[in-house]
Amino acid sequence: MSMNFILIMVAVWVVAAGGWLMFSNASKSADADKIRNRLLGTNRAVKGKKGSKAPMSLLTDDDKTTGKFVLQLLQRFQLQDRLKTLLEQAGLKWKVARLIHMCLSLFLTGFALGWLLMPARFQAMAVIPALIMGSFPLLYVTMKRNKRLFKFEEQFPESLEFVARSMRAGHAFSVSLEMLHREFQEPLAGEFRRVFEEHNLGLPLDAALQKLAGRVPSLDVHFFVSAVLLQKRTGGNLAEILDKLAYVIRERFKLRGKIRAISAHGRMTGMALTSIPLAVAAMMFLVNPEYVTFFAREEVGNYMALAGAGLQVLGYLIIKKIVNIEV
Repeated sequence: MSMNFILIMVAVWVVAAGGWLMFSNASKSADADKIRNRLLGTNRAVKGKKGSKAPMSLLTDDDKTTGKFVLQLLQRFQLQDRLKTLLEQAGLKWKVARLIHMCLSLFLTGFALGWLLMPARFQAMAVIPALIMGSFPLLYVTMKRNKRLFKFEEQFPESLEFVARSMRAGHAFSVSLEMLHREFQEPLAGEFRRVFEEHNLGLPLDAALQKLAGRVPSLDVHFFVSAVLLQKRTGGNLAEILDKLAYVIRERFKLRGKIRAISAHGRMTGMALTSIPLAVAAMMFLVNPEYVTFFAREEVGNYMALAGAGLQVLGYLIIKKIVNIEV
């Protein structure tokens, strides 16, 4: 049995295992989801022990019993909490162990394919396609996270005005939060539903809002939480504060739109400079394949291709850093 055949079988097995991990247990019953969304993340102080300050979760984290070996490695490098927060921000109900298994499966698949397809003298470079394929699940989660946070920020100013109007009508702040998650759509409704249910189950409002600020890494949310906590301690017109905060957030959105319009030329330049070499290589391959296959056939061509690809990536990252202006 040849080594290539063994590697192909390993690659097929890894792809099958990764697909099973990705799509198995994709759906749960509606009742289970409702109960989990109500109780997840709600902490209460441990009672019965003098001087005890350790919080106790109302739900058992499945990650504590799934993939123990992998999670112990993550805990050593302090990555488990970061990955768990990333999944929460993306709105995915995955476990950390599942994400790690998917990354490892695709990493091994990429390494096997790179080992088979690359020339013998460059088989050690198979780690490059392995790293690229292994990062696909993280890239997917990051894209989902960014999309969800952007939609949350779009809904946030209107939600602040809704709470302000509700409080002017005579409702308490907690009641306004309950009305908020009923009237708005996801993802904002889900985050404020979690705040309301945590507070309704006994968690102090201060702690529930601080957990909201930890789940949503937005400067606007931090301003909102700080304003509510400060008003609770010192007093004042919270409805007026929320109206002014909503106005500031809308103005920031306008400024962000203007900056994106001004920097559109730079973004298009980066896309053009990145895609033109690939398009030229494809055209040259159609006209004279021997000229392009030199980069895969000769050792010098291999080094030239690797250097060119590295410089392309570096140039794209530099242009992206220039045109991305934080507001």
